[in-house]
Amino acid sequence: MAQKRVRTRFAPSPTGQLHIGGVRTTLYAEMLAKQSGGDFLLRIEDTDQSRFVPGATESLCRTLKRLGIEPNEGVWIDDNDQIIQKGDSGPYIQSQRKEKHQAYAKQLIDMDKAYYCFCTEERLTQMRQQQELTHQPTGYDGLCRKLDPAEAKRRVEAGEPHVIRLKLPKEGNVTVDDAIRGKVTFDWKLIDDQVIIKHDGMATYHLASMADDHDMQITHVTRAEEWLPSTPKHIFIYQAFGWELPVFAHLPQLVNADRSKLSKRQGDVSAESYLDKGYLPEALINFLALLGWNPKADQEIYTHDELIKLFDLSKINKSGAFFNQEKLDWFNNHYLRQKPADEYFTLVQPYLPSDEKDLDFKRRIALLFWERLNLPSEITGLSSFMFQASLDYSNVPLTWKDHPKEEAVERLKAAKSWIEQLDDSKLADVKNFEEQIKESIKNKGWGNGDTLWPLRVALSAQDKSPSPFELIVAYGKERSIKRIDEALAYLLK
Repeated sequence: MAQKRVRTRFAPSPTGQLHIGGVRTTLYAEMLAKQSGGDFLLRIEDTDQSRFVPGATESLCRTLKRLGIEPNEGVWIDDNDQIIQKGDSGPYIQSQRKEKHQAYAKQLIDMDKAYYCFCTEERLTQMRQQQELTHQPTGYDGLCRKLDPAEAKRRVEAGEPHVIRLKLPKEGNVTVDDAIRGKVTFDWKLIDDQVIIKHDGMATYHLASMADDHDMQITHVTRAEEWLPSTPKHIFIYQAFGWELPVFAHLPQLVNADRSKLSKRQGDVSAESYLDKGYLPEALINFLALLGWNPKADQEIYTHDELIKLFDLSKINKSGAFFNQEKLDWFNNHYLRQKPADEYFTLVQPYLPSDEKDLDFKRRIALLFWERLNLPSEITGLSSFMFQASLDYSNVPLTWKDHPKEEAVERLKAAKSWIEQLDDSKLADVKNFEEQIKESIKNKGWGNGDTLWPLRVALSAQDKSPSPFELIVAYGKERSIKRIDEALAYLLK
């Protein structure tokens, strides 16, 4: 028998910006499909119209496009930033499938697998309050489950407000065979008769998503672990229609250092904000893919294509994946260092002073801090002293340890003389320049510390900074000599 073509989907609700955890869910679905040459779909689940945010779908697609995750079927945006739908299994916007969902619900009623419910919100609230007072599990008490179908139909035809609920078993149990967690068994009596069609005629996730997954021939459902307790309801729907079950894979949630769920209440966790801060798509992809899964113990750097090739759903950890911000910074630093020099400069240039018109100078400064940056924006704070008209030497001593001021003056005058004697070509190579200066220090019989400390502070006025050799190369001869003259004037005043 031929193996079934793998078809996966990411099916977010358009309720705001894409959560960083949603990117990982998307990534796993995409890698699983592309690994075997299958199909990855993007479907928009917008049946909860009360939570719909205008522009959210466009924003979501733009973010995925920036990350290099593109569905080969479903909802997308064209070059004019307009929503399009591509593929033969549409519509891929769930609200446009309303009539299909209602038809499926009607079939479930006809099969005695669902029923009309006429309970008001007031009654349901009172019921929940009573259950809480008596320490009973909260859930629908099944009042309308007992209604005669003919009477229920008459009330519907008379226009009485109603919903449709699943008519779940109340005895026995059901086992979910999960690709990550193995077999998980649930007791039917503890599972609520879920609403599948709301008062407004829209289907809830439980019916709409399962019906659409079936209609779109989805073979693997990868989603957050919070959906695991609802899976028995979804299996019930599949079995009621005699549909072949997809492979379910419930992904461990992303957690903070204290093991709490990574959520908007604890900071900005949208993928768009990470991209806007300067986290590179390749860094985010590499980092997120390895949250809860790693194909090789001795390797951490992978391209998107390598991750697709190596991906194995069964190797994902069951426990929550720690979102380590320092690790993400490490990945971003790595990928920033791998950029071609021109591309790197383009990324950091917006964070350098716009009133400095010497692009060569700005480029040298950008190169100086290249390996030190986790984010392009960090160059602003690290390099600000290099753009100042003058430096404040009152906070960091120009003298080496407890050595006298006169010694620092002597060393700086000598350093100025050495720099003046160099032609600009000598400043092109930091290593050769460093060797030459250290040779001059040695010939004087001086120590490196008592000579290089005052020189570095003269150039930076910082307790910690790049080496004086790097600073001189970045400044150039003229700016370096000007800084040394400033420091000498401060020492001699």
